[in-house]
Amino acid sequence: MQTTFTEKQLQDPAIQRSNEILRSCVHCGFCTATCPTYQVLGDELDSPRGRIYLIKDMLENERVPDEKTVKHIDRCLSCLACMTTCPSGVHYMHLVDHAREYIEANYKRPFTDRALRWVLAQILPYPMRFRWALIGAKLGRPFRFLMPDARLRAMLDMAPKHIPPVSRNDDPQSFAPKEPRTKRVALMTGCAQKALNTDINDATIRLLTRLGCEVVVAEGAGCCGALTHHMGKVQDSHKAAEANIRAWVAEMNGESLDAIVINTSGCGTTVKDYGHMFRNDPLAEDAARVSGIAMDISELLMQLSLPEAAKKDMVVAYHAACSLQHGQKIKTYPKDLLKRAGFTVLEPVDSHLCCGSAGTYNLMQPEISGQLKQRKVRTLEAKKPDVIAAGNIGCMMQIGSGTDIPVLHTVELLDWATGGPEPRALQTGRTPEVPILR
Repeated sequence: MQTTFTEKQLQDPAIQRSNEILRSCVHCGFCTATCPTYQVLGDELDSPRGRIYLIKDMLENERVPDEKTVKHIDRCLSCLACMTTCPSGVHYMHLVDHAREYIEANYKRPFTDRALRWVLAQILPYPMRFRWALIGAKLGRPFRFLMPDARLRAMLDMAPKHIPPVSRNDDPQSFAPKEPRTKRVALMTGCAQKALNTDINDATIRLLTRLGCEVVVAEGAGCCGALTHHMGKVQDSHKAAEANIRAWVAEMNGESLDAIVINTSGCGTTVKDYGHMFRNDPLAEDAARVSGIAMDISELLMQLSLPEAAKKDMVVAYHAACSLQHGQKIKTYPKDLLKRAGFTVLEPVDSHLCCGSAGTYNLMQPEISGQLKQRKVRTLEAKKPDVIAAGNIGCMMQIGSGTDIPVLHTVELLDWATGGPEPRALQTGRTPEVPILR
């Protein structure tokens, strides 16, 4: 694609990067075949190619973003299926992130939009605030019919039936390995996940210590910054990311780390991009070091000696989170691990398509998100599984709200298969166990 940025514009590193991306696009349209919003809406401007044209025009002409451009950029899930499909290697993620940052700085949204986005940015990245918000949502759900905005109704619907108690395993500390130590790793405990499902981190710690890892929860680490990053709120996202970088580098410079392990794939995609996010910052070197050892839990487990288990009488439908298969290019590891643990693993048709969760997308674009959820649930249920497994808390909540089939994190099943407790989601009719490690 030909671009006409001036020399002065190209002095801006963000414009320079976007120019590189735009020039790599050859208009082929392969991306439209795998774009969920294009499939649902059928509008060229709701495809990656269409959005690229809108972004190019906006950035080249330094336009104040108009309502049309903002609408179509906001409708993008950032599922990154287009990046998997693209034969030219167009790095759409960096381009759309720049567009969102530009829109946030130059476009005045309607008051309700600004208010909702502010609330999300002030609540979701903070586990205790989020817990209180979930309790409020549960109390407010009977009055759902009074809410005039579909986005407010979606926020009420987000609260799970059971809000788990705080897990003290998420506090800064170190967990000794049960076997001779092979690795020392930092576990990213996250933000929203700590309020929605504490079992995931608990299972991760049990599994890794059982396999010879010392697991560290670093002092000062928290939200990865993805939620605000994808809203274009760069100051907020970089502040969160900076705290993580400093916390993990302190561990790397101390007793050292072999990996930073992440069990929420949306966070993993962002942490692995810290090197790019901070490329022109004094923290550039440290950010690159952090990105260099960041791993999804499935990547780390493939390096460890996960014992092979006897075949189990349980069929698992595996949902491939977009941030894992498209963002991190990890497609087979979770399935390989589940099979090694003895489970029968099936995949739904169109497994490359998004479930509609996408961070805050299911709250800000509930209608499109709902259509994508229905399609994903339908294809998963068609496999008639005993359980559904995924590697991202957002996907788990989204799919779980549309089916009665238990939805678990891959690591919960692997922990159970190697000696851990039965996952809480399978304990139907019994008092849920809340295993505390220390």
